Amino acid sequence: MNRVIKESFCWHLLLMLRNLYEESWLRQRIVEPFERFVARKWETSVLEGFLLHEGKLSRAWSESFSCRLLSAVLSLPAAILHRIYRLLGKPMEESRLANLVFDAGEEAPIALSWLFPALMLFPYDRWNNSYSFIAFFLALLIFYVGGMRNEHLRVDAADFGPYYVLFAAAVICNVPLSHFPALSTRFLLYHAVGMLAVIVVVSSVENAVQLERLTVGAALGLMVAGLFGIYQRVVIGVEVNPSYVDLTYNPNMPGRVYSVFDNPNAFAEALILMLPLAVALLLSSRRWWGRLVGLAALGCGGAALLMTYSRASWVGLFAGMVLFVFLWNPRLVPLCAMLCVAAVPFLPDTVLDRIMTITNFSDTSTSSRFPLYTATVDALKMSPIRGAGLGGDAVRKFIKVNELYHSKAPYVHAHNTVMQIWVETGLVGIIAFLGSMLWTVKRTYGVLKLKCSAAARTITIAGTCALMGSMVCGLADYLWNYPRVQCVFWFTAAITLAGLKVCRREGNA
Repeated sequence: MNRVIKESFCWHLLLMLRNLYEESWLRQRIVEPFERFVARKWETSVLEGFLLHEGKLSRAWSESFSCRLLSAVLSLPAAILHRIYRLLGKPMEESRLANLVFDAGEEAPIALSWLFPALMLFPYDRWNNSYSFIAFFLALLIFYVGGMRNEHLRVDAADFGPYYVLFAAAVICNVPLSHFPALSTRFLLYHAVGMLAVIVVVSSVENAVQLERLTVGAALGLMVAGLFGIYQRVVIGVEVNPSYVDLTYNPNMPGRVYSVFDNPNAFAEALILMLPLAVALLLSSRRWWGRLVGLAALGCGGAALLMTYSRASWVGLFAGMVLFVFLWNPRLVPLCAMLCVAAVPFLPDTVLDRIMTITNFSDTSTSSRFPLYTATVDALKMSPIRGAGLGGDAVRKFIKVNELYHSKAPYVHAHNTVMQIWVETGLVGIIAFLGSMLWTVKRTYGVLKLKCSAAARTITIAGTCALMGSMVCGLADYLWNYPRVQCVFWFTAAITLAGLKVCRREGNA
């Protein structure tokens, strides 16, 4: 396959264009001097010093009593099973069935790589959020079974970082602290899915090969969802829904696809979390079929994202990809910028028209957010430390009881991820969440200085950029309004943390 690609006309055309650019006057007289100037300024900048500096809490976490205690508690089932294995001795070692089960347990990443695309197959009307909980719980059990024979398969809370653990604690504590505990209880299940995903993915991944398998699974899930979105537009057809778009300012826009999700914005948010991983797979896979899966997923997902007409997601993906190029190869930033500008005239007219409405505050899809922001800010003023309580139901009731919202459309959520997390989990929760995102970025930047495999580094960068792109999108929407998008978010975060773990192990080897 590689030989066929390298002998193709398109490959030679790309090589010719690259050589022309490398030898051009623009490159030698403008771009290269500018790159050297920026590199000198960046190396001595305060920002790079901040990104490379590890805080006191992060440094102390791995050796802290809390970290050791949490690791011991989460590893207890595997430790007990390993003790039983040692007591049984020879019969266990000679059992073919037992060894087959143990082999399966030690390859939990393979199960996880198939789990994600399977979860993406369910249409919204047949989806139940308990599916993802059961699936990741079973994956954790498989991991524990693998740890029965392999004493190295244990949970190390140091790999999660202090801020992710603190956020999980804030989520759990905000159920009893909620103003309406009965309404908050069921939302703990949605967050538990994310906790299970992080625990089992980060703990089971030991090397770059397993990390790449997980990325293939994410790309397959992206391809499945994207293909269904394209099928929905081309074959089934999508009617224009006036509740999704202001037809006064978007008169020619077709129906917005939503694939296996209920809402085009939710579908777009899931896509922007997975698209950078497909790019990483395309760039770093050592196998031709891995690159082919990455390319197919990128094409299907990118086309479907355009068909969602989700403006915030477009902006979020653009921000994430700019960061990706900067971290992966800063020299390509000018070239990518020129390609982006050159691609604008080739975009469909409906996409360009939709982009032009981003700054139009007369558009009801934009103006309707301001009463939501006002009500949420007022709720935070009333309960800034404790918040209203975990889950959208508690927040809605808190705002309704205190008569904080005054608009015709119903209050669903804050339409801003940071404000919604704050009003649900309180001050500790939002500090921990933002801290976890910043901790991830700093750790990823530190990985660039390590000697680790290209696949692990590229996947880690892609995961971090996906999270940051989703946070930019989250400035205009609440990412976790749909639990399946929340599951995708934490699966992406888990792959990123697993990548950081692999990179640091390879760099310190």
